Amino acid sequence: MQYLWLAVLVLSVVLETQIARGIFLCFAPSALVAMFLAFFDATVFWQVGLFFLLSGLGLILFVPLVRKMRRASSPAAFSVEGAIGSRCVVVERIDNLAGRGAVSVCGMEWAARALSDEIIIDAGATVEIIAVEGVKFICRTV
Repeated sequence: MQYLWLAVLVLSVVLETQIARGIFLCFAPSALVAMFLAFFDATVFWQVGLFFLLSGLGLILFVPLVRKMRRASSPAAFSVEGAIGSRCVVVERIDNLAGRGAVSVCGMEWAARALSDEIIIDAGATVEIIAVEGVKFICRTV
């Protein structure tokens, strides 16, 4: 029976390395305890019972902690539509007729165009994003 628990232990670790959600990691310590009980000739009832009890406790206690830690460590998602209304700095002169222009938003450089073709905005100016067209921000001077 200890080989069954060893297989469950290895399988849970392999699945966790592939999926990385914290779910299968809860089964590894439970399988280790059940394998320990099997070495000391505990009944199958105790092995399986303790395995399910510890796995359930691990899922209840450990998985929310893992998810919370993953959310805290991941960078905040950037929404292009969420940038509308925000102010940013022009890093490359915006000239619609020349097809050039870029702004820096959240530390990233984005293509930008002026509200109309007659407007030219020099680098270093502060602009407000008023719309998004494709992958370009439409800006106006502040």
